[in-house]
Amino acid sequence: MKKKIAIIILVIVVTVPVSIYFAAPGQVYRASISIERCRSGLTGKSVMVGDHRIVYLEGGSGPVVLLVHGFSGEKDHWTRFAKRLTPSYRVVIPDLPGFGESTKSWTAKYDILDQAGRLAGFIEALKLGPVHLAGNSMGGTIAGALAAKRPELVKSLALFDSSGVTPPRKSEMQLAWDRGVNLLLVNNADDYDRVMKLNFSKPIWLPGPVKRYFAEKAVAARPFNRKVEMDLRAGMYGLGPLLGRIRARTLILWGDDDRILDMSAVALFERGIPDHVTVIMEKCGHTPMLERPDEAAGHYLDFIKKI
Repeated sequence: MKKKIAIIILVIVVTVPVSIYFAAPGQVYRASISIERCRSGLTGKSVMVGDHRIVYLEGGSGPVVLLVHGFSGEKDHWTRFAKRLTPSYRVVIPDLPGFGESTKSWTAKYDILDQAGRLAGFIEALKLGPVHLAGNSMGGTIAGALAAKRPELVKSLALFDSSGVTPPRKSEMQLAWDRGVNLLLVNNADDYDRVMKLNFSKPIWLPGPVKRYFAEKAVAARPFNRKVEMDLRAGMYGLGPLLGRIRARTLILWGDDDRILDMSAVALFERGIPDHVTVIMEKCGHTPMLERPDEAAGHYLDFIKKI
């Protein structure tokens, strides 16, 4: 009898986690995110800025580092990157309005300058400034616009594979964008692998159930992301005229295998920003903080330690 009970317990111990893994991958993902946040010393918080509730992560102590995600991204894209920073810096990572857990309003505008204004409001609401500000892709354009428009809020600037300028060579993504097609939008669950290959030089391996969960989330977010895209279109290449107004020392960090924003944009940022440092990560794609978080964080730490 005791042997039978032991076998039953063993079966339960083995099958229940497996069943949850396949039946509820979202729960598995959320649990793993909680673990990653804990390891990075980050906790979730929120604040109202105008009509938007902004959900953000915060951890560590010291000078403030504010990290801004890209289009269709979210705050946890920076979590592993932040692990290297929280021992010496107070790290704050918002979901930009319109993304992640922050407010999504169909009547609001999400163009670059409006988002930069909300980011300034976020800094002021939490009394963070001046901050070390870093942004990836669209987040880089927003960060750059804020640094140009509100220089008193920005101690240093970092642009990780940033949009905002028209490069001499356009990527497949940019050529499609000019035709009105956004290759970052996921059309269906099977389309998710294509978007992953666009973002990474070497796509991150994901278990099948978790990948399906991400794909389903991306498909569900597609209509609102399309609305945000339409708001962004007028100003997505509009950072160029503002570059000369950026006074903060700036890190330009780029993956040389970026298939979304061509590396030829680097020269335009270098030419436009008076005080800059450039780092090129070899065999890296569009999101260095996701693809190689430790290496990207090392480059960033080397930069801000000298500010």
